[in-house]
Amino acid sequence: MKNQDIAVAIIEDDAEIRQLFTLLIDSSPGFRCKHSYEQAEDALKGITKGAVDIALMDIDLPGMSGIECTRLLRSLDPGIEVVMLTVHEDEQAVFDSLCAGACGYLLKETPPVQVLDAIQSAFAGGAPMSADIARRVVRSFHGPVENPLSEREMEVLRMLCRGDNYKMIAEAIFVSPNTVKAHIKNIYKKLHVNSRAEAVSKAFKDRLI
Repeated sequence: MKNQDIAVAIIEDDAEIRQLFTLLIDSSPGFRCKHSYEQAEDALKGITKGAVDIALMDIDLPGMSGIECTRLLRSLDPGIEVVMLTVHEDEQAVFDSLCAGACGYLLKETPPVQVLDAIQSAFAGGAPMSADIARRVVRSFHGPVENPLSEREMEVLRMLCRGDNYKMIAEAIFVSPNTVKAHIKNIYKKLHVNSRAEAVSKAFKDRLI
């Protein structure tokens, strides 16, 4: 193989899709598929530091998710660039992937030639994204969304973000734990989330705090 070939790893649980991308990469000059894995855990064990330039990563994997795999893979080898290749279009998935260290985000409907272009772009230091995904990312930087929370709810949210539990919050703002629970229930409802982790993520993503 030529030294300039871009070494690619594919982490995708669908065998047919995995095979199609393997054939695409290996049949294209300047690229080679170094590894392909069905599970995140296997990829973390099999990809050695410096062996792969680009990883194409699905999000929905059996066991560990592709987002968590991205975070761990980048911590093990900061030199590897990860491009998400998924069916998920929601902003939370995009945000979580980028926060985990992905440099790009493509939908699986992306034409093969554009996938190759994206690999080259990531290798050159770019941030390849499907057009619709890029628009969503740009919109997210136009400014913080309108804050639907009251001052007291914001106070509770800030304490949630720093890791305080219900008892600690109750003692800090001189209310009962049941009142804290009521505030948190209202926060979840107003932010359209269902858990503390989602509330914290949304608070940072929407720059509420």
